Amino acid sequence: MKKKIYSAIVLMAVVTTLIIVSCGKSSYNPTPNNPSLPANTVGLQGMAFGPVTLTITAGTTVTWNNNDNMAHTVTADDNTFDSGNIAVGAKFTKTFTTAGSFAYHCTYHSNMKATIIVTQ
Repeated sequence: MKKKIYSAIVLMAVVTTLIIVSCGKSSYNPTPNNPSLPANTVGLQGMAFGPVTLTITAGTTVTWNNNDNMAHTVTADDNTFDSGNIAVGAKFTKTFTTAGSFAYHCTYHSNMKATIIVTQ
């Protein structure tokens, strides 16, 4: 009987560990050179922004495409811009006119974070 209980506890620990690991950070992280993404585009997929860092010049418009299976937001950490709800399949665009580093996140999913770096 003790062996069965011990086996059940070990099995539950293994399953719990697998669930926690599978809910960790997504491997979705396309790079600027990824041909599946048009220039100056950030994908939202797998609970992640990709690329995580995008460098552009002032005056460039960035497009965020929600290719995930749930809604997200693009919200500046300093609250200077906010997309509001971006539904599945929808897009959000913003033109960056001044140089700087603009960190942003998804208000629905705190693990989703990224940065736009704007140069002159």
